[in-house]
Amino acid sequence: MKTSILLILLAATLFTACSRDKLPDYIPGIYVDSASSEYSVAFDTLIIELSEKESNNYLIHRKTGFRRIDDGKPGKDQYETDEWVAVFEPETGVLTEISTGKTITFYPETNRMRVVRREYQKVK
Repeated sequence: MKTSILLILLAATLFTACSRDKLPDYIPGIYVDSASSEYSVAFDTLIIELSEKESNNYLIHRKTGFRRIDDGKPGKDQYETDEWVAVFEPETGVLTEISTGKTITFYPETNRMRVVRREYQKVK
């Protein structure tokens, strides 16, 4: 799995190296979101950083904490982590996560971004 990700990252780097435009300063940072329902409460943090200085690739570190609610009582805190690799597309201004194709859209005027339908607030 790691080898596949590295090969995809290498291919994306080579592909975008020739067409690299100036990358926006507003993309890197820490973004947070929270959600709750009668069944759970969740907190999501995305840390976005430029993968390499000479590429359009970004590393996204996702940290999620959640608590299931059973019979109205909160359960134990649970945590998950995940890492994504995304490519900035200058034509559209969005990041595309390379393994799933998720699009990440930025709204720099409000310090927000959207991953598919979920909206995050930039905190740093």
